[in-house]
Amino acid sequence: MSPGYDIVVVGGGAVGAAFAALAVRQARVPASRVIVIERERPPAWERAEAYDLRVVALSRASSRILAAAGAWETIVASRTSPYERMRIWHESMSPHGDDALVFDAAELGEPNLGHIVESRLIQSALLAALEAGGVEVMIGTVAALELSSQVATVEVGGRRIAARLVVGADGARSRVRELAGLGARSRDYRQHAIVANVEVARPHERTAWQRFLGHGTLAFLPLANGQCSIVWSVGNERAEALRTLSVPEFERELTAALDGALGEVRLASGRVSIPLAATSAEHYVLERCALIGDAAHTVHPLAGQGVNLGFLDAASLADVLAEAQGEHEDYGALRLLRRYERRRRPQNELMSAAMGGFNDLLAMGRGPVARVAQRGLALVNRMGPVKRLLAARAMGVSGDLPAAARRV
Repeated sequence: MSPGYDIVVVGGGAVGAAFAALAVRQARVPASRVIVIERERPPAWERAEAYDLRVVALSRASSRILAAAGAWETIVASRTSPYERMRIWHESMSPHGDDALVFDAAELGEPNLGHIVESRLIQSALLAALEAGGVEVMIGTVAALELSSQVATVEVGGRRIAARLVVGADGARSRVRELAGLGARSRDYRQHAIVANVEVARPHERTAWQRFLGHGTLAFLPLANGQCSIVWSVGNERAEALRTLSVPEFERELTAALDGALGEVRLASGRVSIPLAATSAEHYVLERCALIGDAAHTVHPLAGQGVNLGFLDAASLADVLAEAQGEHEDYGALRLLRRYERRRRPQNELMSAAMGGFNDLLAMGRGPVARVAQRGLALVNRMGPVKRLLAARAMGVSGDLPAAARRV
């Protein structure tokens, strides 16, 4: 079967949709030669609605990638929550003491450290940009995948779609990864993240607050309406106990877990519990197939880096396609796709290892090694150049970045 498309993207979430947009806008793949397959279209985002429970902390690199994809202007015009500081401390410290690690955008000469944005808003803006640009978005589920030296064929709802390259952006339980026979290593953290929106008695000061508890991690992300989005990562048994608490009991536990840093906390939404695991595909690419985002890797959410890594994957793969144009190379050639894997895999695995280490030593750690790591927070806070370097790398304003993520 001759390919009717150049690229099939399986997964129209934020990362998959961003890649499809970059393939058209940066790699100059004709829009009519790109198709995105998504299981279901998200409900339309409405400004009048309360904040969704699923929000992400976008780095500067991610906002640049979204701008290059044609979606950032829509997102900013809708609803974003820029944050200017991040305050991190261990349970053995005071949240306002000198030992707490504080990152401040002013120290970097930046207006903010990033933006808190609802996941559904990002996806909606990207899909709208794709369709406005002429990219077909198909609703359906992949039933089969065939890879050959000449073509990749995807079967969706009885339709066979042939392309030069299939990109799996379909999440941690990737159907593309499974059908392609790409194995994955996984670490079960035996934790759940409890997610909710809350009201706080004291102003959040456009600050992201994070406390390592010794039995988990608690993060409060500031929202533009004065509320906060919480991500409370704890062991499975503790998570089950928290889920069964009454609302007043849960609020008391939550206020105490943040050490009263924002005063009394009140729930403004329901509670959702998400199991936590780190996953890494053994290979990101095969001939005519590539994995990006959660299909290739997942990390512990304690630093909110998951979607940011995915956007960097999308931009890096788009760079490789742009290089293919200049070299008159086939988009699905393994020689070409391996460039993407070489660029992204080491960075993703380093971040995964770092998040695992933070969880083991700071969030859950006990004993002498953990105490050394805990004292390291205060040490880093006093080392201005080191702190600025760490902040710049986390924001995506330094390092080896794909074209869409670089400062214009």
